[in-house]
Amino acid sequence: MSNSERPSQIFRNLNAKIASIPMILTALVVFVGGTAWTVLYSFTNSKLLPRLNFVGLDQYHRLWSTSRWLVSIENLLIYGAISLVFSLVIGFLLAALLDQKIRFEDTFRTIFLYPFALSFIVTGLVWQWLLNPDFGVQRVVRDLGWTSFSFDPLYNSSIVIYGISIAALWQGTGLIMCLMLAGLRGIDEDIWKAARVDGIPMWKTYLFIVIPMMRPVFITTLVIIAAGIVKVYDLVVAQTSGGPGIASEVPAKYVYDYMFFAQNLGQGFAASTMMLLSVVVVIVPWAYLEFGGGKRG
Repeated sequence: MSNSERPSQIFRNLNAKIASIPMILTALVVFVGGTAWTVLYSFTNSKLLPRLNFVGLDQYHRLWSTSRWLVSIENLLIYGAISLVFSLVIGFLLAALLDQKIRFEDTFRTIFLYPFALSFIVTGLVWQWLLNPDFGVQRVVRDLGWTSFSFDPLYNSSIVIYGISIAALWQGTGLIMCLMLAGLRGIDEDIWKAARVDGIPMWKTYLFIVIPMMRPVFITTLVIIAAGIVKVYDLVVAQTSGGPGIASEVPAKYVYDYMFFAQNLGQGFAASTMMLLSVVVVIVPWAYLEFGGGKRG
């Protein structure tokens, strides 16, 4: 077929391109348009209703001088570090154990994954009860004879974020385990056999051979965990409502409260813009290394 008879590049896979139009429009109008609208109005003094009365960076100055916002950022960093490290470590260890072809594997996999089927509200309420000092873990242990035992993280302002992290790990680790298990099952059996023949210890096989081969799985897992970290809200509301005081505040709750309770849209938009900026700061360098500079070398 001559070049003149070949279909133009724009008309290739035309049906697929037409089918993708609704998704493209949704992304442009809802996501890109909504983001631009939020950033624009973060520079205004909008209260109950949005209005184009620009005040420059006043909302951002007020934001970063508010102790509640600073506490929420600190909590997000602690919660994020705990979720990221422990979800990956525990999820991978559970997947590695299940990958040993143990008996009742399907049963164990279902048990570990079941918490993910629950909403964060249900999870938060369950763990609020479990961590309650009057009838939760502390009460049970004291009834067994250890009367000096103390375990009330949700009522201690200095460690409340750790109590919330326990519930988050309980719910989300099962999903990470399934993703890791799928990645392990994709490793060629010949690699394991070759490692055993060469006398390589199992931990070295995992660390230097298997984990590097599972790089795409780890990237997907990190994206899922990061998305859950940034948008954490309902778990905090269900367990502590941001208390004691403001000890367990998180950015998403700050945005919601200012937009719908304090009726200060400008401040809420500024806080949500900072949340977006934090995501961009992480995503852009990773995307450059993954698809740009890292490939040229």
